[in-house]
Amino acid sequence: MTNCQMFDLTGRVAVITGGSVGLGRQMAEGLAEMGAHLVLCARKKERCQQAADELQKKGVQTLALGCDVKDPASIRAVAEAAVKQFGRIDILINNAGTSWGAPTEDMTLEQWNKVIETNLTGTFLFSQAVGKVMISQRRGKIINIASVAGLRGSSPKFSAIGYSASKGGIIIFTKDLACKWGMHNIQVNAIAPGWFPTDMSRKVIERDQAGLLATIPLGRFGGPQDLKGAAIFLASDASDFVTGHTLVVDGGQSA
Repeated sequence: MTNCQMFDLTGRVAVITGGSVGLGRQMAEGLAEMGAHLVLCARKKERCQQAADELQKKGVQTLALGCDVKDPASIRAVAEAAVKQFGRIDILINNAGTSWGAPTEDMTLEQWNKVIETNLTGTFLFSQAVGKVMISQRRGKIINIASVAGLRGSSPKFSAIGYSASKGGIIIFTKDLACKWGMHNIQVNAIAPGWFPTDMSRKVIERDQAGLLATIPLGRFGGPQDLKGAAIFLASDASDFVTGHTLVVDGGQSA
């Protein structure tokens, strides 16, 4: 197999949660550029449809669906629709996420639960539903989107302990699931992005841009191409002997 063949995703089917905007959209674009068909799902189906229509111009097939990652029935419907249209699911990117900024001593249980249920429980539920398809296929790639916030504690000025806890949970979930499903030829890995300007992070970046840049050895924030390579690698045959790993894409921040 040549290098080009190892990274080729032609005909593969990828489900990407939260794939209509931000980092999810960037990774969806990267996979489409390598030939993967896309199933984009998020709470706002119309945004997924817009993204799907644009990405279809790259010569791949797309499917846009509405989905609540906290609802098992909604998740099962996405998996069933993907299999009905494409006959298989080769790649799952668990990207949907949320955050809530509040001092730990003031955060309500409702706020905590919203973040944990979306980020961590949603990753579990989607992996479970799509994993059943992959187990029957004896092949699959699951990519969970963690964060550098899940690698260590953060400054008191970043008050989002639920987000950090959920992302740390995703990292160990990734390791444990990799151990459980290796026997089914399913590789389970995570990507831990650093600071990327997105709808979720833009306001935080604007409040302390200089301070944040000072913590990043490469001296810049993540850009519109910086997650594509990581996602393509972990979705492709090039990573067939990589599982349980968290690939950090942070410009050196965690170093």
